[in-house]
Amino acid sequence: MTTEAGDATPLTIDELAARAGVTVRTVRFYGSKGLLPPPVIGPRRVGHYGTDHVARLALIEELRQQGMTLSAIERYLKQLPDDLTPHDLAIHRAVVASWAPDAVDTVPRRELERRAGRPLAAADVERLAAMSVVVAADGDTFRVDTGLLRLGVQLLDVPLSHEVILAARKVLIEHSRAAAHELSRLFRGAVAERDAQDVKSLSAHMHPLVVQALLTTFQRSLREELSEWVTGSGTDVTGSGTDVTGSGAD
Repeated sequence: MTTEAGDATPLTIDELAARAGVTVRTVRFYGSKGLLPPPVIGPRRVGHYGTDHVARLALIEELRQQGMTLSAIERYLKQLPDDLTPHDLAIHRAVVASWAPDAVDTVPRRELERRAGRPLAAADVERLAAMSVVVAADGDTFRVDTGLLRLGVQLLDVPLSHEVILAARKVLIEHSRAAAHELSRLFRGAVAERDAQDVKSLSAHMHPLVVQALLTTFQRSLREELSEWVTGSGTDVTGSGTDVTGSGAD
């Protein structure tokens, strides 16, 4: 994994650590263990990191937060194909994050920015609050949905209006709930005659499988919709944008 010309502006190790919300020491430690690929060495022998490093570091941190040991994380990463893109790594992280129980922490502004990996202007905090990522608490503290924070911070840089992001969130929530309701009804009917322990066991096994299936289906549907949009076989830009979110989540 290297920083190629087509990537975004290369990051120094300090910038990478800040983006991921970890310390420089942590980045170097992961690199020494082979969990992160080496940087590209540029002028003055300065290491440069790319979006693939950011995505892999985010995945490592997600696995670590799930309680996995370093050796287990190493085994997990070795099973992944070598040519995964940052987008592919983000999908893996989303699946891992979905296994975690809901977690909300109350943190001061400085800690919120440390976890976000960047300074947050007042407008940024307002946007995160509108996406239900953070909620203002007492004083200069915030209740933070740790599972949504990374996604919310990434959305701050998406070149879409605040209204479009909120509308997309509404569509995704509505369709996700509809899918969850139908799947729950289907599974409930399939295990209606079984005892409670069997139902609990089935739920534990089905959760990651269903999440992976939904993510894979959505990813393929979105790719197809975007392909039709780019090649001009869809409707106008506004219509295609709406269809992308609706069809992908349905």
